[in-house]
Amino acid sequence: MKYTLDISDDNFWEVGAEIEVQIGDDFEAVIKANAKGFISLARLCLQFSLDDVRAHDHLHLDVNTGLEEGSTELIIERT
Repeated sequence: MKYTLDISDDNFWEVGAEIEVQIGDDFEAVIKANAKGFISLARLCLQFSLDDVRAHDHLHLDVNTGLEEGSTELIIERT
């Protein structure tokens, strides 16, 4: 399968994206998403792979920045 993503701007969310992040019973991170949510996360991760992103640059995702209500905060960080 081949998929092309446009990551030329800061709008990585697909319209209709649904992403939920929870901490499981054994303290594992569980990410649940519809197809548009996973595409949005893929686009976000690809943006963090670009050369102009510095170590420790990060983004907090929570219910105010695109995650579903009741989600645990998710931090994406470049090493």
